[in-house]
Amino acid sequence: MTWVYLTGFLIFVIGIGWIFSQALGNSMILYGAVIFAVAMNLVSYWWSDKIVLTISNAHEVSRESAREIYNLVENLCITAGLPIPKIYIIPDPAPNAFATGRDPEHAVVALTSGIIERLEKRELEGVIAHELSHIGNRDILLGTVVTVLVGFVALLSDWFLRWSLFGGRDNREGGGQLRILFVIVALILAILAPIAATLMQLAISRKREFLADADGALLTRFPEGLASALEKISAYDGSVENATKATAHMYIASPLKGRRAQGFLAKLFLTHPPIEERIKKLRGLAV
Repeated sequence: MTWVYLTGFLIFVIGIGWIFSQALGNSMILYGAVIFAVAMNLVSYWWSDKIVLTISNAHEVSRESAREIYNLVENLCITAGLPIPKIYIIPDPAPNAFATGRDPEHAVVALTSGIIERLEKRELEGVIAHELSHIGNRDILLGTVVTVLVGFVALLSDWFLRWSLFGGRDNREGGGQLRILFVIVALILAILAPIAATLMQLAISRKREFLADADGALLTRFPEGLASALEKISAYDGSVENATKATAHMYIASPLKGRRAQGFLAKLFLTHPPIEERIKKLRGLAV
């Protein structure tokens, strides 16, 4: 389903660009939009990890200063056949964690000080296995690409609305009713497309969380460890101080404090699947 979502997402983005170019009577808009999206992806591919770590106030630790954590990561990497990532600690009492980096050879696992202090060894092992699964499944790269595409759709919609409002539309005769239809459709899409793109991003993110839970449980052979860890993480009331809406989807559980979503529509806008569903699936694996 992730690949179905991603393929549909790419078609959706290109389609938005094409409709806007037709409405404005300028095919260069589509070409420029695609070039811009590719350029943004390249920038994100090379530097997104450094940006996120800086925003999170994370600092790298050595084997000597965090030997127990290093041993857990190293043992799981050997089991999973992955290179050992760099390990960063975020000085924050809220229990949480995320992985970042452009590929398994340049990956980072970041843990808050709160998660290290609050979880038992088997629970922490489950969290680390979850993050290593994200690395092995290339979710870091996928998440970066999707995030850039969402931003691209929002920018393209904003450009179209501004261009239309301030007289940038091609007023040459020709096209008649078809041109008018394109303009109407483009205006509707300019308003609704960013919302649709965000929903597709969140749907992909939730699918990858379920997959990382399952793969992490298979890696440790102890699903209860991750299930128990998720219970403790969700029970904590505080937010991760330096987490933002832009980085929230990277964490193992939402780092932003707020009421739990109720109802179908509210759940569509969650960055993560409901904790209860994840725990239920994990404990189902142990049966």
